[in-house]
Amino acid sequence: MLEALKNRRAIRQFETREVEREKIESLLEAATYAPNDRMREPWHFYVLQGDSLKRYEQVALDYLEKRFPTKPHLVESSMEAITKTPLVIVVTSAIVDGDEGATKDNTFAVSSAIMSMWLMTEQLDLGMVWRTRGVGLVHETALHTFIGASDKEQLVGTLCIGYPAEEKASMKKRTSFTEKTTWL
Repeated sequence: MLEALKNRRAIRQFETREVEREKIESLLEAATYAPNDRMREPWHFYVLQGDSLKRYEQVALDYLEKRFPTKPHLVESSMEAITKTPLVIVVTSAIVDGDEGATKDNTFAVSSAIMSMWLMTEQLDLGMVWRTRGVGLVHETALHTFIGASDKEQLVGTLCIGYPAEEKASMKKRTSFTEKTTWL
């Protein structure tokens, strides 16, 4: 398991081929085994492929052109993250009315579910990157509206998934846990 964690990488370049439904279902199943407070299972998954992914591209393009009207090169390079991705899964977390702590716990659980999916991509010969800002649109209402998420859901991640078209980069140097740990 430690080797799997050490070898996990964000993959941003994908082959054009579609991801098989069985593999998508395996990713979603892996997510459901993430730990979650009081078994609330606070996640919801919105799978975008084909036509729905093309419509999402337009939502992202509209957002980027409005946000960066004088930087078409930035818009173009940002859009490649979506236009060259065969599968996007948007993941939301349930908001618990009147209970900020439970809502935070749900976000933590959904983050864990996303990590479970990320590790599962490795098993399925897929690659993934978890996007939030920019074309991830996690902090914007446009994606929330596009997927039809309720007002009881908050976006946590836009997962770009596919067959890697790039070689895995070598392991990035990480700060040792000894420098980030206080033993009490």
